[in-house]
Amino acid sequence: MSIQEKINNEIKLSMKEKNVDKLAALRSVKSAMLLELTKDGKTNMSDEIAIQIISKLVKQRKESASIFKSKNRVDLEKEELAQIKYLVVYLPKQLSEDEIEERIKVKLNEIDNVSLKDMGRMMGLLMKEFSGKADGKTISMILKKKLSEKD
Repeated sequence: MSIQEKINNEIKLSMKEKNVDKLAALRSVKSAMLLELTKDGKTNMSDEIAIQIISKLVKQRKESASIFKSKNRVDLEKEELAQIKYLVVYLPKQLSEDEIEERIKVKLNEIDNVSLKDMGRMMGLLMKEFSGKADGKTISMILKKKLSEKD
C-alpha cells in the first residue's frame, strides 16, 4: 500500500475517531499531494515524492512551533507539535548525527581534493543520498565542520 493510500485510509479513521489534530495534519498532507499531482495531471504519486512532501510539512511545522514558542503562544505551539507526531510516522527512520557524520566521512574520502569551496556540490550529492532520512540543516552543519577540518 502506498503512502498516499495509507493517508487516505487514516483520514477516514481520524474522522471516525474524531481526532482533530491527526485529521488536520493528514488533510494538509493530502492537500499538498493533490497540488503536486495536478502539476503533472497524474492520479497516483510515488512514495519518494510523498516523503519529500511530508518532510517539507514537518519542517514547516517545526519552524512554526519555534516561532509560536518565541511569541509565547503555547497553545499554537502544542498544536503544531501534535501534528508533527502524526506526520513523522510516514517518514523513514531519521539518521542520528553520528550516522550522518560517518557517511559524510566516507563520502569525503571517496572524493579527492575537496575543500570548503566545494560545499554546494557536496551538499547536492549528500542531499540525494540522505533524501528523507536527515535534515538538510544538520547535514550542512556536519559537512561544514568536516570540510573545515580538512583545510
